[in-house]
Amino acid sequence: METIKGIPVTDEDIQGWADEAERGYDVARLRKRGRKPMGDGPAKVVPVRLDDDLLRTLDERAHHNHVSRSEAIREAIRAYVS
Repeated sequence: METIKGIPVTDEDIQGWADEAERGYDVARLRKRGRKPMGDGPAKVVPVRLDDDLLRTLDERAHHNHVSRSEAIREAIRAYVS
């Protein structure tokens, strides 16, 4: 018997999956992959160096506001450029 990540898989399981795939899938119901778009195009990663004190303060503020570190940085940049 075959296994997938330690879980036993029978020939009937495999045939069932193959039959399902041959019938086709409703693409609209499939789970989307990747990150959600953030703006009008693909996002870019921009490395930034922060000293320990600034990073700690940023993390504390982000935690207090219930946002991620990245979202706190984006909010600060939006405020800066507006």
